[in-house]
Amino acid sequence: MPKNILNRRLSRPLEKFSALNKQHKIAIAGVSTLGAAAIALSAVPGGAATVATGVPAASTKQVAAEHSQVRDLDATLSSPLTSEKVKLDSIEAKQKAAAAKQHTADAAKKKAAERKATESRSAKETANRSAKRPQMETVAAKTYRNNLDGWIRQSLDIMHAKGIPGSYHGLHKNIMRESSGNPRAINGWDINAINGVPSKGLLQVIPPTFSTYHVKGTSWNIYDPVANITAAANYAAHRYGTIDNVNSAY
Repeated sequence: MPKNILNRRLSRPLEKFSALNKQHKIAIAGVSTLGAAAIALSAVPGGAATVATGVPAASTKQVAAEHSQVRDLDATLSSPLTSEKVKLDSIEAKQKAAAAKQHTADAAKKKAAERKATESRSAKETANRSAKRPQMETVAAKTYRNNLDGWIRQSLDIMHAKGIPGSYHGLHKNIMRESSGNPRAINGWDINAINGVPSKGLLQVIPPTFSTYHVKGTSWNIYDPVANITAAANYAAHRYGTIDNVNSAY
């Protein structure tokens, strides 16, 4: 083969190699070095420092340093991540605690509201039952005998209710003097009779006086024993202070 042809073939790879930039060269050199180191390590038995081919073996210290650099890089990368995870876990724990506390508070408020509503509803139901069930007060009706004693006692109860003074003794003594206890008695001889307005009833009351001092709630019949007694006692209270002060014709 001609010499110049061989030179051209050899020169083309060299030109391409020289055309590589500096960075490529460094990378290729590094790859070559690592490859050589790997071959050396695999070939050296029992940790020998060199191989038979004369290629220097990778230093144990260098390998250890590289492993240390890897560990440092891993620690450098993982440390911020670990710290961030701790922060996130702490925040999540606080959020869970706050949520649990809020849930407990809400449950307590709900329970209190339900209890208050129940008490209010119970109170309203009790009030409604009370309103629907009228209070019945049993009052025994007081009865009086239909005689002088019964008439006087009934008159006294009415007088006390109306604020008219008088006693059983005061009424009884004047009734016995005026009519002897006869509710139909009529005086036909005194001045009132002469004037055409005779006295009538148990306490001998003339019609104008009976009408003027009639006590509400009693009969308008002048001969009614209770109506006659209470009207006469009312008149005596206005004129003498009380029927007890009357000891003669009045």
